[in-house]
Amino acid sequence: MLFLTPLCSIAQEVTRTPNEIYTESLVAGQTYTPYPFLRESDVVWSTMIWKTIDLNEDFNQYIYFPIEENDRSGKISLAYVLWNAVASNEIPIFEDDELKIPVDNLAFVEKYTKADTIMLEIGYDDDDNELYQTIIQPNDFDGAEIFRYAIREVWFIGKQDTRQDSRRMALAPLKEMKVKFGDTEELINLGIQPIFWIPMQNPAVRTVLAKNNSNFDELNAVGQPSWDNIFVTQLYSAYITKESNKYNRTISKYLTGEDALHEAEAIEERIFDIGSDMWEY
Repeated sequence: MLFLTPLCSIAQEVTRTPNEIYTESLVAGQTYTPYPFLRESDVVWSTMIWKTIDLNEDFNQYIYFPIEENDRSGKISLAYVLWNAVASNEIPIFEDDELKIPVDNLAFVEKYTKADTIMLEIGYDDDDNELYQTIIQPNDFDGAEIFRYAIREVWFIGKQDTRQDSRRMALAPLKEMKVKFGDTEELINLGIQPIFWIPMQNPAVRTVLAKNNSNFDELNAVGQPSWDNIFVTQLYSAYITKESNKYNRTISKYLTGEDALHEAEAIEERIFDIGSDMWEY
């Protein structure tokens, strides 16, 4: 008599979490593809531009979610990918977009998450004197507060392949920053500002981005592009805020409203026209 052994009984037993049907071992082992080597003589034209990635745009919302650091899906947003790497001292950070002023990671994290001391009124004593209780309020990093990213790019045309290309150079999470005024509890709004800048071509940064997958395709959990791939292939929508110029000024310094939007579009169109026109004749 022939007995058929169920396949599940001979399959190799693998330890998995209760929420897994397979182990995503490829994610941790993912690495990035180095950019082709460039010499100064290989570049015939280049320009520097700054952009803003607005996560309120529908196309960019996958960058913002999930807002919880420990989401049930096992995925984390770009904000937490960067923060965790900074807090664990895996990647370098800088104060400026030109990456000239380095920042000590541990000192920065300690300052950013420093707890606030709040005096809470809790009542009165027998002599009608106000009673207060000291409350320590922690300031943990909250990825949900990051609605925008600033990014600096270099666009260039190479002599060897005569085509236009670009590289991401620096990235910064943007947050509405507030500071306390003197010894009071009053908060002064400083506006939208970078928390820190990271060097996008740094091998440590690219390694962190490569080993963390995005949530780009919400309809298919398999084969999601890594965050490194997202930036290499520019799978995001962004608008130009500045092009390198002799005045070192942003578009908002000389134009506002629709005029600023048209200027950003004109710069983008001109950059692409240069790429298509340079080798036409």
